[in-house]
Amino acid sequence: MRRTRFLGLVLLLLLAPACVYTNVVTPLDQDLNPTVLGDKIGRADSYSVLWLVAWGDRGTHAAAEAGGITTVHHMDIQNLVVLFGLWTRQTTIVYGE
Repeated sequence: MRRTRFLGLVLLLLLAPACVYTNVVTPLDQDLNPTVLGDKIGRADSYSVLWLVAWGDRGTHAAAEAGGITTVHHMDIQNLVVLFGLWTRQTTIVYGE
């Protein structure tokens, strides 16, 4: 019984950090060698709370408009998740001129 509790605690400690808080940025490019980022950066966010309500516009156009970008060179997606998705923010990051 004691060993089972110990193994359960170890498993919880290994898995819980990713469930409690996650902040990951992922590139949206397959070929990163010739990537030019540009001088301007634009961001657009969408949010969700309690798995019930979501709002925001994280489209490419909204991000480019927010950064004053007319030519997009590269894009990233950032996902911030708190408490198993109780609160999330998804961000489109656009780099360009």
